Amino acid sequence: MAFRPTSADTTPTGLTTAEAMLRLARDGPNLLPGAAPKTAWAIVLGVLREPMFLMLLAAGGIYLLLGDKGEALFLLGFVFVVIGITLAQERKTQRALESLRDLSAPRALVVRDGREQRIAGRDVVVGDLLVLHEGDRVPADAQLVSGQLDVDESLLTGEAVPVSKLPDAVVHAAASPGDAAAAALFASTVVTKGIGQAVVTATGARTAVGGIGAALATTAEIDSGLQRASAALIRNLTLVALTLALALVVLSWLWDGRTLLDSLLSGIALAMAILPEEIPVILTVFLALGAWRLSRVKVLTRRVPAVEALGAITVLAVDKTGTLTQNRMQVAALAVEDAAFDAATAELPERFHTLVEFAMLATPLDPFDPMEKAIQAFGHARLQGTEHVHDDRSPARQYDLGPDILAMTRVFATAHPQVYTLATKGAPEAVADLCHLPATSRQAIQQQVEAMAARGLRVLGVARGCWQAPAPGAAWPASQHDFDFEFLGLVGLIDPPRAEVPAAIAQCRAAGVRIVMLTGDHPATARAIAARVGLSERAAVVTGAELAALDDAALRDRLRGVDVCARLAPEHKLRLVRALQADGQVVAMTGDGVNDAPALKAADVGIAMGERGTDVAREAAALVLLDDSFASIVQAIRGGRRIFDNITKATRFTFAVHVPIVALALLPPLLHWPVVLLPVHIVLLELLIDPACSIVFEAEPAAADAMQRPPRPLTASPFTLDNIGFALLQGLGIAAVLLAGHALLQQGTAWPEGDLRLAVFTALVVALFLLILANRDLHRAALFNLRGDNPWLWRMIAAVAAVLAAVLLIPALRHVMGFAGVTAPPLLAALGLVLLCGLWLQGLRLVWGRRLGERGLTRRLWS
Repeated sequence: MAFRPTSADTTPTGLTTAEAMLRLARDGPNLLPGAAPKTAWAIVLGVLREPMFLMLLAAGGIYLLLGDKGEALFLLGFVFVVIGITLAQERKTQRALESLRDLSAPRALVVRDGREQRIAGRDVVVGDLLVLHEGDRVPADAQLVSGQLDVDESLLTGEAVPVSKLPDAVVHAAASPGDAAAAALFASTVVTKGIGQAVVTATGARTAVGGIGAALATTAEIDSGLQRASAALIRNLTLVALTLALALVVLSWLWDGRTLLDSLLSGIALAMAILPEEIPVILTVFLALGAWRLSRVKVLTRRVPAVEALGAITVLAVDKTGTLTQNRMQVAALAVEDAAFDAATAELPERFHTLVEFAMLATPLDPFDPMEKAIQAFGHARLQGTEHVHDDRSPARQYDLGPDILAMTRVFATAHPQVYTLATKGAPEAVADLCHLPATSRQAIQQQVEAMAARGLRVLGVARGCWQAPAPGAAWPASQHDFDFEFLGLVGLIDPPRAEVPAAIAQCRAAGVRIVMLTGDHPATARAIAARVGLSERAAVVTGAELAALDDAALRDRLRGVDVCARLAPEHKLRLVRALQADGQVVAMTGDGVNDAPALKAADVGIAMGERGTDVAREAAALVLLDDSFASIVQAIRGGRRIFDNITKATRFTFAVHVPIVALALLPPLLHWPVVLLPVHIVLLELLIDPACSIVFEAEPAAADAMQRPPRPLTASPFTLDNIGFALLQGLGIAAVLLAGHALLQQGTAWPEGDLRLAVFTALVVALFLLILANRDLHRAALFNLRGDNPWLWRMIAAVAAVLAAVLLIPALRHVMGFAGVTAPPLLAALGLVLLCGLWLQGLRLVWGRRLGERGLTRRLWS
């Protein structure tokens, strides 16, 4: 049987915090069954299926067959090290994603301890008193106890038509989604209209939507485009690695006369050297941690793949109210015929009382819209104690603002039967049209509107009317045009620009990101705000009416010369987004309302407002601004560019470092030279490469010119020929130096194989560190990249030094690595090889790197 609220379960003041905590402990969190995080065992099993792990096991087994127990134990010991590193990386990524999910979890407005509080949806309990507004997602099954709502229950019923909810309806235990005029509300449905209070009757898996929780449990984060591209690349490279490894085994065994086990070791070493298994780690870690870093600057990433698109944004379509401005609307001026009133004046003259009275009547008593809140606040402050405040009156009918009439009318019953008072507010031209004013009067009103709008005021027209029903129970007129109205005057509201917006807009301009303002305001108001914040110097404005008259091709042409779109209805935004995209732009759009959801979803990066936005808008968007600040969007663009730059650097380093490893694993066996790299060496190198990729490069700060270069194309990739080609040249040069040094030392000295291997391997380890420096910032010489703006760089240096010292100075490790005793000549030879590698890297930067640079690389890769 369904829970039926009684006075013992809740009160108009809601539950107390203590009672809510008891019920939360009793019933558990208000969560639907969902995908559980990966367990440690699942992560370990994932590692066991990796090709690199299987090769480690194979190499360890071969060493056991050869009787080299030390090498076998060393390799098999590294299995546990690899598992430990993978667990640490997975946990770090998982924690970042979980923190983002916690931030993005639905929130609910409840009454507790006698006051409204915003809490996490998971903390809602049975008996909580919910406060629901238009655009809210219902957090739990509930019963409406006051107010009136229209609710979209299509998630449960498939029916797109909203269902009306009334508090006095009879509620049965069998109430089900889709019941018209029932008081039952269901979790995850959306309030499309109205305001009301409801008492929670069921939470979590016990709700109606809890029955489909099993389907929710199978949902998973969709891989980004880069992750899919990297997966295909790894598959192809794995096939290449296995093919070459098999060929090397056959050639080494049959042609070179080596034993089968030795040949297998060489083949395994080559396959391990070729596989750039760091690439998936780079993308997973960088995107997840990048999203977590964005959350620290008040930008919540609801879908991690959206991080990729941030650096590609070319057009930022932004709401004026709350994004460019403070969303703190205040009535600033009034106009009645030829008289004007400034809100800075202490006392409101009698002449303006009727105007304010009907502006209040045309506004809901407990509004959601900031502009309507400002009207009610002004009226209550200035008309307090007069007969012009009517908080006890409820409308008998309401005509909402629509695309054809930019005005709303509320109809009130009077003391006379069948006689009704009308209160209307909206766009001045729409209200003047409803009043059927002559052209001269309309022109005078328009001049007043232009003067107020030029001050940056948002201007509303207000009118009153009277309607007498022709008979009891007669049908209401179909349109507001069927009433007669009297024009009362104008209300001017101001929403001051945010202090940080002009500087943020300047940064966007320098970054090649064009800003387009979307607003329902009068064109003159929009133009004034745009000029004040430095958004545009162009006077041209396109209005919703003009937009509707243009075909798609004409609209694209028009938008190329316009930065301000005014008098827009919400449905116009979707068309604007698509028009900009059809013109080749990568569009980010901000929105906060239910009607913004389609445009937010269609945009390349939809950005919802976290403070004033509806749940529907937040769920449709890829990003949520937790502080509704335009400056946070700029920080997100900078962060997106930093993340992509760092992925590019890490990818370049990964391919560069694998080239000398592959060369030293492949060529010596084919040239009948002593083997330089064995599986133990490659495993050790991988333990250094992985942290360099996933930690050092991830922590790289944004480039100095990150916001002074044009956006990259959305289809750009770090796996392009230019980036990978530059990496391969770096690696080929190091490989050539080390192979040439190996050959010269063989011919010019009588050193044993252990000394040759020690010299070349030591040089290779240090060259790995040089490659980190060489790929940090292509603007600077490699040694200048030793600067300490990356907290992990010197830790990596210390780790490389510690590992090298351990394998050189600890006899047991030295034996496993196949080194002879440490003497000065091999170390001096290694130093010489390192210097030559450094010269090669610096010379390459001068010849090619300067042409590429981070800026040049961006232009070449993304042009």
